[in-house]
Amino acid sequence: MDALGRIGVPGGLAATLILVSVVAGLAALVFALEPLFWKIVDAVPTIRFELRSLVYDFQGIIQGIDDAQEQMQEALGAAAKVAEGAAEGAKEAAAEEGAEEGMPEMPTLTDAIFLAPIILGQFLIFAGTLYFFLVTRHRVYAALAQRLSQVGESAQLRSRFHRAEYLVSRYFATITVINVTVGFALAGYLMAIGQPLPLVWGAAAAILNFVLYVGPAAMACGLLLGGVIAFDGLMSFAPVIGYLCINMTEAQFVTPSLVGKHVALNPLLVFVVLCFGLWFWGPIGGVVAIPAIVILMSLIDDPASRSAAPQETRIPRKG
Repeated sequence: MDALGRIGVPGGLAATLILVSVVAGLAALVFALEPLFWKIVDAVPTIRFELRSLVYDFQGIIQGIDDAQEQMQEALGAAAKVAEGAAEGAKEAAAEEGAEEGMPEMPTLTDAIFLAPIILGQFLIFAGTLYFFLVTRHRVYAALAQRLSQVGESAQLRSRFHRAEYLVSRYFATITVINVTVGFALAGYLMAIGQPLPLVWGAAAAILNFVLYVGPAAMACGLLLGGVIAFDGLMSFAPVIGYLCINMTEAQFVTPSLVGKHVALNPLLVFVVLCFGLWFWGPIGGVVAIPAIVILMSLIDDPASRSAAPQETRIPRKG
């Protein structure tokens, strides 16, 4: 908004251009992820078969241990108890197999039709909030500063609002570069091991990495399923193991060194705010939660930070 305003673009038009760009980017992401979604849907029977094979293999190991225990108990004269325990185990296995057969099916078209208005409503709320905030944010800052500050301190509070805006923009710019790098690194790794659709997986990793904790966990689960579909044996775990290594490197070294210098937040506070954002606004709330807490922490920062706050509405340039 500030950059478009400096070149003479009216506020309403600039906000419209930004909103259209955001919507176009989200639509492009959905279009790119569509092949992956249908590939997973088509591979659901294969996933069930692979998971069932893993369960059977695990049961075989447990059965081998049970056989050894049975032989020991027979040697000690406890054959009756072993037989009784085997019968109970057979009943439990039959019950588990019946539960697997009764697994819920994939959502139907009717479910999607009923769910569509909810998703559309959340998207419209997001789009409207983004547009009107971009258009009126300076008036919002001035009104809040006038009502929340004491006499003569309105300018200082407005300066804090602009500092918070600067920190959030810097945070988002840095995190975006980091997440895009993570996406490219994952895409290169998946391409090297032969995982199908590596660029789509990389794009998904870059987007989900904006949602702390929840996004990487969802990505790890997706890659685990993707590995089960694409590979056999231990190679099935190669995609998720590679992603976890990349994510741990980013989370432990890259992000703290680049973001921690400017935005230092308590992990417990981040987790609580993230949970509230996800509960209040779904996936969008997970993305908005961290910038919101950055703004709040900037507003309640110590007075020494006022001298470093930019006095103009423009975002300071680096260097």
